[in-house]
Amino acid sequence: MSKADERNDISVQQYIDSLTDEALKSDASVIMKMMHDISGENPVLYGIGTIGYGAYKYHYTSGRKGEAHTLAFYPRKGKIMVYLMDGTARYSALLAKLGKHSTTGYCIYIKQLSDIDVSVLQQILEKSFQNITTLSKAGPIDHM
Repeated sequence: MSKADERNDISVQQYIDSLTDEALKSDASVIMKMMHDISGENPVLYGIGTIGYGAYKYHYTSGRKGEAHTLAFYPRKGKIMVYLMDGTARYSALLAKLGKHSTTGYCIYIKQLSDIDVSVLQQILEKSFQNITTLSKAGPIDHM
């Protein structure tokens, strides 16, 4: 996500307050606190409803370059998307302990936090944040 994708029409809290499902609001607040505690960053609202923490630069050998969130999630009714910018495959052992979820290459999909072990999600996010932060210290990341 680039600065151009950043929303300026509403704050992160206004977005959370606009969610009509109380359980989703509560789950989003838990994830927001977790990501803030891990990253030490304040949330930024992007696009339709992605909430991101921190940023890193990438520049792939294909020529594609830009900036992405170090940690991010998108709270939607019925499906909370948690983004793992370094991919889900590297966390297969922890994902096996997470509880009810599904994944794609870079996302964990959760219906609600009560379906999972939140401490396992925190471990995954901590490891992902540490991995991306370590990789990006040497300059733009050229692979994931």
